[in-house]
Amino acid sequence: MKRRKNEEMKLSDLLKSFVDENKLEKGLNQVKIRDVWNNQMGPAIEKYTTGIKLKQDVLYVQLSSSVLREELSYGKEKIIKILNEEMGEELISKIILR
Repeated sequence: MKRRKNEEMKLSDLLKSFVDENKLEKGLNQVKIRDVWNNQMGPAIEKYTTGIKLKQDVLYVQLSSSVLREELSYGKEKIIKILNEEMGEELISKIILR
């Protein structure tokens, strides 16, 4: 990330370099996946979502409704596809609903 004073660098490149050097990508993905979940699943499901955690390539979603948990379990593959598309990379390979 060290550059001479006379060299110009785009802000996006500088931020990416900072994130890479400080190994912040996992933490940023944790925050981003919460936002993506809430936006893609909608306010009705967001209301019953009590916790979301991305660990390695597994997304753990804690729900307060057992009925909703059962309904969402039927569409896990579709949910994974939607979330990965919105994240812009294949971060999730499995969802565990609790």
